[in-house]
Amino acid sequence: MGNAGWATWPVGSRVVVRYRIPGGVTDALGVVLRVDASGVEIATKRGPVAVPGELITHAKLVPPAPVRRPRHPDPTEPGGPA
Repeated sequence: MGNAGWATWPVGSRVVVRYRIPGGVTDALGVVLRVDASGVEIATKRGPVAVPGELITHAKLVPPAPVRRPRHPDPTEPGGPA
């Protein structure tokens, strides 16, 4: 993919990057921590992931993560259903 696209991402952007690993490819989804000529570092749910630029096959900016709502209100909590 070269430097097309990902090299201009601002720190703090939410992104997904597909990159080569032994035996296939994998994805990293998260927030950009660092971008330079060598690649990109992404803060994922599992921790930071440094992806060398030469291994990136696809990359794009993605919308912010949706806000999660509780599934069921807890009736024992103040303000819960009566």
